[in-house]
Formats: sequence, structure tokens, C-alpha cells
Amino acid sequence: MELKAKTFDELTTKELYELLKARAEIFVVEQNCVYQDLDGLDEQSLHIFYEDEGKVIAYLRAFYKEDDVVQMGRVLTLVHGNGLGGRLLYEGLKIIEEKMPCQEIYIEAQAYATGFYEREGFKITSGEFLEDGIPHVQMILETGTH
Repeated sequence: MELKAKTFDELTTKELYELLKARAEIFVVEQNCVYQDLDGLDEQSLHIFYEDEGKVIAYLRAFYKEDDVVQMGRVLTLVHGNGLGGRLLYEGLKIIEEKMPCQEIYIEAQAYATGFYEREGFKITSGEFLEDGIPHVQMILETGTH
């Protein structure tokens, strides 16, 4: 298992295929949510993922929302309950802070997962809202904590 962090232009065709496949498996199939995943932000994103035997097994992306604010999203793991998600989040935040200098990291977290993000220091900054029929909240992490 290998952790990788790549810009869009650095991704191989196989890596891009595998990360899009993983996103569809979790966000479209597992969560039964039909939405437009290809939103035009991948080309400006840093893609952080664990790969095992050529398959993306955990993934997140980050891009600049504003000059000093990075937005993180599409956080997923294909296997649940083994700690890989926490490891991805912890390592991913370190990489984001190193490669994308910013004051804050912003996420729109699914409401059930707020505890997962709070463990790394994220704070809820909004009430619940629906995104593609799923309750979400806005959360912010002030950088310099990793």
C-alpha cells in the first residue's frame, strides 16, 4: 500500500481511472446518490490517495476555494472500519498544509461523519443542509495544527 499525492497533470491515466471508479463506487453506488461527480475541479486539485496493487482504496482531493482557504472533499475509503480513513485524513492534512499553504481547510462533511473530522481538529461552522439529498454541515480546520 502506497500513499500518493499528485496534481491532475501528474496522474497516470490508470490512476485517474481508478480514482474516478472509487468515487463512483462510494458516492453513486454505495450511497445511492445520482449526482455530477465530474465538476470541473479535478484539474485544479491535489489528489491524495492510497493505492494497493494498482487499485485506489482511499482518496481525497483538495483545491483552493479562496486565496487562503483550501477546500477538501470526495473523502472515501473502499474498506470501512479498518482505520484507513483516519490514516488518510491525518496524512492528507499534513500533505495539504505542506503543498498548499493556507489559513484554513474547509469541508462540507456528511453530518454523520462530523466526529471523524473533529478528531483532527475540524469545527462545525454551520447548521445542517441537504447536498444531493444527504445532510451535510460546513466545517473548518485552522492550519498549523498538523
